Order: sequence, then structure tokens, then C-alpha cells
Amino acid sequence: MNTLKNSTPKQVLTLLVVVTALAFLSSCDWFKKSESTDTTQPEDKPLAAIPAFNADSAFVYIERQLAFGNRVPTSPSHDKCADYLIAHFKQHADTFYIQKYVVTAFDGTKLNSTNIIASFNPQAATRVMLSAHWDSRPFADQDTIDQNRPIPAANDAGSGVAVLMEVAKALQSQKPDIGVDLVLFDSEDYGQPSNSTLPQVENSYCLGSQYWAKNPHVANYKADFGINLDMVGASDAVFMREQVSVTNADWVSQYVWGLADRLGYASLFVPQMAGAITDDHLYVMQGRQFPCIDVIHYSNQSGFGIHWHTHRDDMKWISKNTLQAVGRTVLQAIYQYNSEKKAA
Repeated sequence: MNTLKNSTPKQVLTLLVVVTALAFLSSCDWFKKSESTDTTQPEDKPLAAIPAFNADSAFVYIERQLAFGNRVPTSPSHDKCADYLIAHFKQHADTFYIQKYVVTAFDGTKLNSTNIIASFNPQAATRVMLSAHWDSRPFADQDTIDQNRPIPAANDAGSGVAVLMEVAKALQSQKPDIGVDLVLFDSEDYGQPSNSTLPQVENSYCLGSQYWAKNPHVANYKADFGINLDMVGASDAVFMREQVSVTNADWVSQYVWGLADRLGYASLFVPQMAGAITDDHLYVMQGRQFPCIDVIHYSNQSGFGIHWHTHRDDMKWISKNTLQAVGRTVLQAIYQYNSEKKAA
């Protein structure tokens, strides 16, 4: 059913959904405004100073998430990990929000879910949002064994969570003037497997971001832009410019990939276009109507990697160099934008 690669419905959109999603988003006023945004990054424009990003610390944060066991919603280990994440972000954020809600999975399972939001400079009108999902997949549907057992989920999505945990410490140590919101979505990876015998359910992935997009932690929440992180720690990582991001938030995509290039990470942040991917950024844009991009491990040649949605998604795949590259790039995006707003 997929036009781009053989995969589960989580990530790669069918042609019909691509056309529908891109047509809807491209018609929005906020999209038209973003097209004219000047985000050029000439080489002689100085990079803003950023706080340090500790990849060793981020690596440990992934290990600690995995130590709880699976983070499948409604499981005891999921709830214990939630308490751990809540304590961390409460320690570092200016303001903190917890969203408790129940969503229904494709198979009828009721998922007790928790979105975790850490805000910095909550009074600032100019805002940037970084997001990741923190739950783990209950199936290893891309594996050849134990397909009905949860995966370790070191990269998907322990890595994105760990980067945001370290970013929170950096923001506390050197506060920007703009507002920053770090959002952890739950119930993202409970999507319908490709081998499911149940009737096909649309939008079965990204349930936490779908909920947040309709029920933001602050009424009428808006950000100037958002960056979603998904699978950002593997040693074989490749981050291509994903089609939904480029079509609807091209200035943000160019801005982030341009900064990554200037920081020396062009081998990871490849400017080549990838296919359209269903991920949390899509529902953020549909629901909150501000541009949001997806930084996700994906290659047109190798897809999401051989460890994706398998029991091989463990610490052996995690690279501190990749975590460092992603962490420094998103921090540069925040502080560069802060610098430009101050100069305006």
C-alpha cells in the first residue's frame, strides 16, 4: 500500500494521504507567511554562542530509560519512567505541565497516557518548540522473532528524549530571551502493524501529539517553529530533509540543515529530499498551525535502519557522536534565533 517503501503505516504516508495532508497544510495562512521568512545563513554571519551539550550525559539518559523496561503505555514500567522524566524536567524548567489522558489504540486497547511539557520563559511571546515521543513500541513487527514482544527502543525513541533532557539542562544554564517548550508526546508508537489482521485504522500512530494538537498545554498555543526529534542517536544515522517538512516548513528545514552544515555535521544532516513521513510534526502543524519539521533517521536507500522496530534497537546502536551532533544543532537553532530576534 505504500508508495515510497515497504513499511508499516507509522512513518511513510500513502500517496492519497500525502496529497491530502500537503494540500491542506499548504493552503493555510501561516504556511504562506512562512514562505517569505528570511532565514539565510551566510557564512560570514557569526554563530551565536550556545551552552555545552554533554553527549555522555545524554547517553546515560537513554540507559536509564531502558532500565525501566518497556515504556508501553499502561504498563508499570511506563509509569515509573514517566515519574523519572517528570522529576528531571521539573528540576530544570521554569514552568512544567503534565497532561493525563486516555486514548484508544487501533485494537481497542485503552492507553493511559502522559504528555510531559517543560517550558522556559513562559511569558515570552516568541517561542520555539522541540518535541519527541517517549513511549516505546509494543511490537517488534519488523523483526523475524518475538514480533509480539516490546522492543528496547533505545533509538526509537530513547534518543530524542535524552537529547531534550540534556537541552533542558543547557537552557537552564544559559537562558535565552525567547520562550522554549520541550514537549514529550506519549502513545506515539502504538500504531497498527503492517501484519495486523484487523481492519485498517487511519491515524493509528502519534496519538499523543494528536491529543496535544487539539488540547495544547496553553490555550491557543503557538510557536514560531517546531523541531520534532525521532530516532536521533544511532551510529548509522542519516537525517534527510523530509517531504512534509520541506513542503510546509521549508524555511525551518533550510535553517536547521544550514546550521548543521556550519557546525560540521553535513555528513549526518544530508540536504537531499526524502519521502513524506507520518510523524508527530504532521499533527502539530495540522492542529496548531505553525511550521514544524521532522529530524528523523531516514535514508532513501536504507529506510529507517535495520534496527527499526526490532529487538536490535538497543544501546549497541547508540552513538555519542550522533547525540552530540543533534544536540548542538538544535541548541544552535534556538540561540541563533534568539540572537536574530534581539538584533531585529
